[in-house]
Amino acid sequence: MSSANSSDSTRRFSDLLQLDGDGSPTLLPGVHPLPDLLSLDAAQVLEAFRVSQLEDFTRVIDELEADGNSLHRLFAEMRAIADREPANRFGELDLFRPGALQAMFLELHEHVMSHPVWIHPCFVRIFEARFDAPQLRGFATNYFNQVKNTRQCVALAQGRFSGFIPLPYGCLNERVSELAQIILAQLLADEYGVGTHSIERYPDLSSLLNSTTHIVMYRQLFEGLGVPFEKQDVPMLHGVADNVLTQRLLAGHPSFSLVESMASVGLGMEWGVPEFFSLLLGGMIRWAWREDVALTQRHLIVFIAHVQYDVLHAISVMLATSLFGHEQETMQQIKQATNMLMSSRYNMMSDLYRQLFTEPCADIDAVGLDARYHVTDRRIEEALLSARQEVAGSRVVNASDYKAGKGVPFVFADAV
Repeated sequence: MSSANSSDSTRRFSDLLQLDGDGSPTLLPGVHPLPDLLSLDAAQVLEAFRVSQLEDFTRVIDELEADGNSLHRLFAEMRAIADREPANRFGELDLFRPGALQAMFLELHEHVMSHPVWIHPCFVRIFEARFDAPQLRGFATNYFNQVKNTRQCVALAQGRFSGFIPLPYGCLNERVSELAQIILAQLLADEYGVGTHSIERYPDLSSLLNSTTHIVMYRQLFEGLGVPFEKQDVPMLHGVADNVLTQRLLAGHPSFSLVESMASVGLGMEWGVPEFFSLLLGGMIRWAWREDVALTQRHLIVFIAHVQYDVLHAISVMLATSLFGHEQETMQQIKQATNMLMSSRYNMMSDLYRQLFTEPCADIDAVGLDARYHVTDRRIEEALLSARQEVAGSRVVNASDYKAGKGVPFVFADAV
């Protein structure tokens, strides 16, 4: 796969990387925003995304506060309507307090990105390419179960919006709800590879069903790894099943608030994804380069796309979530929703590690988790134990044991 290009001082591997004159690998354009990804360690990758996401969000906030910005005009017009209506609380949102939205982002971003899940031993080991081909295929098939099921969570969150929900924005209630739905609809469209069309250009059914979804993108990885179609879908490990159910419950279960639902598909799902998908992408490239396996950008496109798009998704859903921040406990609700998601993801990765490498790997309750990440009520415990009973027996490994289990992937505060 290695081939010389027009310069004697560089060599290319596939369309993924080139070796510079000093022997250091540089990723080729279109692969990753950090060309030196393979020269960084996991902590440096995490820090790079901390900084870049802060810059991206600051830019969006600056644009939002600029008088000539169309989004600024939209919210200003809505506020003018709200100000004419007694008891309308739209004008109380952080959106209209200088610096408040930025402060909210900084606090929540630090909370999410400081959780230990983003440098989980499984992510780090894969990034360092300390695996063989069967282990990589095992990771790919098991993690596919996570990827296949996350996009429905966005649909579940969107389904929470209707004319029945209580909002304090008077005549703007339906408009605020619509704006949130639009943001979630775009996120869902990106996941499924579909978009808006004029009537004249609406796709026929064949074109629609052949959309390039993230699931289709992921199956291209299987092509590169030589996994036949009939072996790509496997029963879920218990940790994967719990994580999928946790995401679905937070997004759609009536026990959780609208703010918790929005946080679960935005802050909890999107902010850390570019970082750990970078670790997965980098590890696969490093392994393919070492083993001279003919992987290309096409095979790895699902990871490349998530790195590029999920920051935009996180920012847009963060803005949508802020539209429902009229209660004092909003910040705590958001943090708790992210805590549940990050804990369940941590245990999923520990379960994957044990499955792939047949070595011990601690769960979230054995890593000395900081108290700020403890879950402060037990709604999720009750909901998860109940949801396990509805799982089809063929879709989870040792389903009877899974349904009978009482352990959950969370650390609860001492008082609950």
